[in-house]
Amino acid sequence: MTAAKKRVLVTGGAGFIGSHITEAYLAKGHEVWVVDDLSSGRRANLPADATFVEMDIRDGDGIRNLFREVRFDLVNHHAAQLDVRVSVADPAKDASINIMGLLNLTESAIEVGTSRFVFVSSGGVIYGEPEQIPTDETAPKAPLSPYGVTKLSGEFYLNYYRQVRGLDYVALRYSNVYGPRQDPYGEAGVVAIFCTRLLLDQPLTVFGDGAQTRDYVYVGDVVAANMLVSELDLADDNELDSRAFNVGTGVGTSVVGLADAIQGVSGTSPGCKHEKERPGELRHSTLNTEKIRAYGWAPAHSLEQGLHATYTHIANQRAGAPE
Repeated sequence: MTAAKKRVLVTGGAGFIGSHITEAYLAKGHEVWVVDDLSSGRRANLPADATFVEMDIRDGDGIRNLFREVRFDLVNHHAAQLDVRVSVADPAKDASINIMGLLNLTESAIEVGTSRFVFVSSGGVIYGEPEQIPTDETAPKAPLSPYGVTKLSGEFYLNYYRQVRGLDYVALRYSNVYGPRQDPYGEAGVVAIFCTRLLLDQPLTVFGDGAQTRDYVYVGDVVAANMLVSELDLADDNELDSRAFNVGTGVGTSVVGLADAIQGVSGTSPGCKHEKERPGELRHSTLNTEKIRAYGWAPAHSLEQGLHATYTHIANQRAGAPE
């Protein structure tokens, strides 16, 4: 892969992470198209220089026609059903988006000769409850939700497409991403939820004892990982894990620790209230990121720096200030 100007498609590009990815490709001088059905993304997140197509990735004809018209060099696939609870309640819906939507994109990418496909997987769910902490890419795969199953299945599909049909891809297994534009109402947005409650001077809700740990990585560092793998030369290896990179900090933070850190950043301390532990929730999830670090990537933001940027963004947004 070279740094020459490319025609780039970002699916889910109006969403939290996808919109930051879109901005980064534009900043590199690429032409960028965004496909998003706005089910969770927002028009306000879209950069003016991106070409926006409101479309569901399950629309096979629409996706195929778009690829034939533009002939994308690079696809960055962030569109997904990403709520574990929704996947448990409606596995068919989860699969229709995360599997059938993916296949629409891969088949179209192969038809027009797309040179790289960047796929967002999940380091937080495909390993299940891992024995090894931090967890590296070769750890056993044991997803405990339909969402985890579809993300892992996506990697297997892409491994097939690369070996049999020549579609080059990279999978990024994210830990818990946070930062500006994160949805404060979704299941995975604990940082945004905590920031919003503090701005309302409300206590923070902690499920169970709060000792469960997660690897919180700032969205700006996730963007840097995407830019790296978009142009990275990789060995021709048929192993699933050879094309996958964990993206996290390698540091686990407890929910109680996170609550304390955000209260410290905000300068307020309404405290926490504990509620019943949620069934099926993983106890610990922290990713070993030595593999991607070997290519020169490393998180540039400490937890405190990332939380400060996120809290400031949400405070300004609630006050009506420009982003």
